[in-house]
Amino acid sequence: MEAENHKIEWLEFDLLLEHPDVDAKVFTRHGGTSKGPFFSLNASDNVGDHPDNVKSNRELIKDIMQVPKLVFANQTHSTDMKRVEGNESRVNADILFTTKKNVALAITHADCQAAIIFDPSKKVLALVHAGWKGLVNNIYQTCIEGLKQEESCRVEDLIVCISPCLCSDHFEFKDYEKHFPEKYFSFQIKDKHFDFSAMAKSDLLALGVLEQNIELSGICNSCNLNDYFSYRNDKKTGRNATVAYLKS
Repeated sequence: MEAENHKIEWLEFDLLLEHPDVDAKVFTRHGGTSKGPFFSLNASDNVGDHPDNVKSNRELIKDIMQVPKLVFANQTHSTDMKRVEGNESRVNADILFTTKKNVALAITHADCQAAIIFDPSKKVLALVHAGWKGLVNNIYQTCIEGLKQEESCRVEDLIVCISPCLCSDHFEFKDYEKHFPEKYFSFQIKDKHFDFSAMAKSDLLALGVLEQNIELSGICNSCNLNDYFSYRNDKKTGRNATVAYLKS
């Protein structure tokens, strides 16, 4: 489901719209202040954009979300998982989770997956930044096992929604046999091109997430450059933001 407000546009997930106690949005590149290759709603402060533009863009996102602040992940393609209490502005991890109300978690991405994981029973929220390195290193398993350990979440209760990411036309991996475990070989759609979303979904199903609780955006960044940033396509470019929080 797509929506817009004052030219800022975002994607929402049907599975999460059924739950009024969570708000989650994947923002497109429209409606911001950045120029050139970062046009226009770039949310990342480490890609070469002017800091004032990034600050303005984040303020616009914060206002749309109607939260006091955004807590961004400082992403390093790790599988580190950190609890967010709300007093942070940046957290060094690729997995953020919280049980605090009105604490907005934020991931920036251009081709990688931003996954929103929500437990409506325990009222626990997590955001995951997953590229191919994250998948290979079992980032979804790390997140789900962490939620089970830290918050006694049941995997069958979890709702998982995955942002736009590269489709098989653009997710090319020439050295896949060197880096991918064999479980991913069957997701090769054509020579050295893989179905990135299907790989993630397979991992989630293997972990026990119910199929009806998984929603994939079905959108490719590189196929939709007017709406989304793509590092694979442009190299020097901005990053989209995926933001979610538990409502009070």
